[in-house]
Amino acid sequence: MATKSFLKNVVIKDKKSAEAFVSALEHAEKKGRKKVNISTAVKTIEDKDTIKKMFGEQ
Repeated sequence: MATKSFLKNVVIKDKKSAEAFVSALEHAEKKGRKKVNISTAVKTIEDKDTIKKMFGEQ
């Protein structure tokens, strides 16, 4: 889930909306997670100069 989605405010003004929101949360809780396969090699870069070069700063 995207980080930005955690920053949204949810305004519930009526009973029908409240029930729909609770139902969606319960459905999401029961839903299984998908396994993610990473096919690209990952390298951790901790050197500041290397990071600056990646983004075009010299």
